[in-house]
Amino acid sequence: MNRRRFIGTAAGSVVVASVDVVAQQMAKMFRICVIDPFPASDPVNMGIRRILGDLGYVEGKSIVIEWRNVEPGLAAELARLKLDAIMAIGDLAIQAARQATSTTPIIASSDDLAGEGHVANLAHPEGNLTGVSILGSELNVKRLELLNAAVPTAVRVAVLWDPATGTYHLPALHAEAARLRVALNVLEVRRPEDLDKAFESARAWHAEALNVLASPLLGSLWQRIFEYAARNRLPAIYQFAEAARQGGLMGYGPILAEALRQMCIQLDRILKGAKPRDLPVEQPTKFELAINLKTAGALPITIPQSLLLRADEVIQ
Repeated sequence: MNRRRFIGTAAGSVVVASVDVVAQQMAKMFRICVIDPFPASDPVNMGIRRILGDLGYVEGKSIVIEWRNVEPGLAAELARLKLDAIMAIGDLAIQAARQATSTTPIIASSDDLAGEGHVANLAHPEGNLTGVSILGSELNVKRLELLNAAVPTAVRVAVLWDPATGTYHLPALHAEAARLRVALNVLEVRRPEDLDKAFESARAWHAEALNVLASPLLGSLWQRIFEYAARNRLPAIYQFAEAARQGGLMGYGPILAEALRQMCIQLDRILKGAKPRDLPVEQPTKFELAINLKTAGALPITIPQSLLLRADEVIQ
């Protein structure tokens, strides 16, 4: 074989080999697990499905998604699933994922990934975990201020708090309450069955408003909280604007779809070969306030015009 023909044949082989590698990568079926407190049909999980579809993943063809809630034995189950990556929303979900593996990439979202001890440094997360940290502590304080602006006569505010999110943000909340001259009654909700007891305590304390702190668990209980707030005519504020769209009075926080998109883009980069340690933990850059005037009318309360002008969305 002459030299020119040999080089041409070798180059052709390289091209074919490269095409084969790309084809194999495109044909790979990825398997991931999403751990959160929501049912698979919840808007959060439907949002993840939709965003992954936008990124080119077809469920059942290029990706298999295992949906899990945090339950006893979950860590052992995760270790058996042979996953390419794990998406974990909330502190308990992240703990289960970290117990299951120190090598499988974890894309996590919580109120404060550094404050909760999941990463040592947001810019350089190290290890097998990165994700989105949603500024829960600062936003819990902001929600109390917005609630006070909506109902300045309410001086007894019940606070629904999930201890799994930690205690580090409570001092700032109490400091803001002192500045606003309102009294707080912090009520623990560790499990869904704790909600009725919290409601009884709020009622016995004669609460005049309700601040629902940032928590995936509390987010999964919105409908029950909406019903309680309506029945007891309690103005309430929630973690995301989405809550007001679903029937709550007010919601303020990161744009939920954007936070989910940040997580899914990180997942996409990892499935394409990036390492979690090389992806800085992200934080939300867009926030929105939504107010539901139909809910306000049923309470009944009148939202000040000054607050309505601050809202990104007013639902009639």
